Amino acid sequence: MKKLLTILSALGVALVAAAQPAGRELWNDGWSFTKDGSTRTVNLPHDWGVEGEFNQEFPGETGKLPWWGKARYGKTLEVTGDDLEKDIRLEVDGAMSNASVFVNGVKAGGWAYGYASWAVDLTGRLQEGRNRIEIVLDNKPESSRWYPGGGIYRNVWITKTEKTSVAHWGTFITTQLASGKAIVYQKVTLKAPETCIARISTRILYKEGNTEYVVAETRSVIEAWDGRTEVQDFEIVNPRLWSPENPQMYLARTVVETEDTRDVYETPFGIRSAEFRPDGFYLNGIKTFLKGVCLHHDAGALGAAWNEDAWQRRLIMLKEMGCNAIRMSHNPPAPELLDMCDRMGFLVMDELTDTWTVSKKENGYATLFNEWVEKDLTAMIRRDRNHPSVILWSIGNECGEQGWPERWDIPRRLTDLCHREDPTRLTTAGNDNPGAAFTGYAETIDVYGFNYKPHLYQQFVDEHPGQSVLGSETSSCISTRGYYLFPVEEDKGKGWTMDPPFQVSSYDLYAPGWASKPDYEWEYEDKVPECAGEFVWTGYDYLGEPTPFNMDPSVFTNFHTEEEKEAYRKMVAAWGQEIASVPLPSRSSYFGIIDLAGFPKDSYYMYQSEWTKEPMLHLFPHWRSV
Repeated sequence: MKKLLTILSALGVALVAAAQPAGRELWNDGWSFTKDGSTRTVNLPHDWGVEGEFNQEFPGETGKLPWWGKARYGKTLEVTGDDLEKDIRLEVDGAMSNASVFVNGVKAGGWAYGYASWAVDLTGRLQEGRNRIEIVLDNKPESSRWYPGGGIYRNVWITKTEKTSVAHWGTFITTQLASGKAIVYQKVTLKAPETCIARISTRILYKEGNTEYVVAETRSVIEAWDGRTEVQDFEIVNPRLWSPENPQMYLARTVVETEDTRDVYETPFGIRSAEFRPDGFYLNGIKTFLKGVCLHHDAGALGAAWNEDAWQRRLIMLKEMGCNAIRMSHNPPAPELLDMCDRMGFLVMDELTDTWTVSKKENGYATLFNEWVEKDLTAMIRRDRNHPSVILWSIGNECGEQGWPERWDIPRRLTDLCHREDPTRLTTAGNDNPGAAFTGYAETIDVYGFNYKPHLYQQFVDEHPGQSVLGSETSSCISTRGYYLFPVEEDKGKGWTMDPPFQVSSYDLYAPGWASKPDYEWEYEDKVPECAGEFVWTGYDYLGEPTPFNMDPSVFTNFHTEEEKEAYRKMVAAWGQEIASVPLPSRSSYFGIIDLAGFPKDSYYMYQSEWTKEPMLHLFPHWRSV
């Protein structure tokens, strides 16, 4: 870890927020928080669920924590006369969930999806002096298969801009490489109260230490109106290319000027090419295997609340393991996490949701899909499309529509929307229905992702010779750090007992019925070089989904035949439990390569030996010990 910290320091890693206007203020401190009749002051990010007591009667699938309920956050915004001459908006990076925003008691907007980032325009709703801003949440029970958290668990911002300026998430930068140079295109979308003449100037900067160097610039005078877009292009000779090994970043500083106003907007970006070909993934023209992990959004004992230090530590440990890619499962991440991936060098699969219209939970995303999916997907892409780390848009995970031809219009529509908002990246999804891969469903996404089906890689390549394929979820072994059960069982389903201490032996031999040992996955990756890579489930343990000690009935969605489901029912019956009962004490997953507290399990060193060229020695009890 010390070595990586030195590397990060040398690269000048600044963990700053992505594309943003100059007049943006972090607005986290001093909120009143009212829930269950009690009011107190909190600082954001805040997760009320992880503050609560573990309760044995609560579902283990969501961590046995009280994350659901209704609550109200409030804060006073001081506004001057000069402020009223500007546009002012409230930006929320994530609030769980069904948020409504009130300004001086009048509803001004809101957003339903708890993982989305969104904004509310406060312009015209404010008065000079004190204004009361309130955010009311209604976090419904039975809405998640894992611990979602509760509250305003990511950052909140107040942004003030001139009336004529770059719109919210209003820049889109793309790059093309050609013979020792890069062509950079920036599409700038403006907001303006009326048609006017504006000058738009942009400088492309590269920073070394505290010194900024201008490598390209352009300016133009245009007729501006609300929604007007202007495309700027730049040529950069001998560009510094972004890659996991050398994550070089640039900055586009855009200034919009009218006769009497001036507004500044900055967009960090990287120069790189990313291409999925039938024989694999190519970064900057070099075939690159995706050595990835899946991550949920909580940080163990810190819950869902965003914590920069915790996530920097997490990414450092994954980097040292040899990991170069992350799947953000199964929702858009905190924007700061993508900033870290940009500056630390991770390739990212950015994912929208776990569910389309086929419900997995009574109050899950299926209840929002028809009204919100286009808004949610558009928001995710516009927020994240300038990150060089993002290489794929994942439109869903293990969605029930895979086997329903009459519903394949859904993934087609979502893929088309992704292409509309970002023509430079392809789409994928985590697919667990083995038959769907060999039907017309496979054509609804660009890169086919298999969850736990490495034995189908070759057949897919043979039947879809022009389409890329990868392991969107792999392995899914379960273990407890430092716990060894003897005698060692070779059967993957026998490395634990249904008695205290409710742990799983640390040898990476054990997995639920749908999963397999890592070397089984690696065997097929070696046999099928066209496979672009894998994303192991999971990099870290997380709150909820405590398989195998999991009574969650949605576990049945992992099985695709009645025979598989009946076998699971019999296993549960052998434990003497009823499906959906909650007597088991387990409340967090056993899937992680690294445990909930951030300590590596034995499997960490196995992946390190597979994914790096560094010498590695790790000692632990031999499995033939007694």
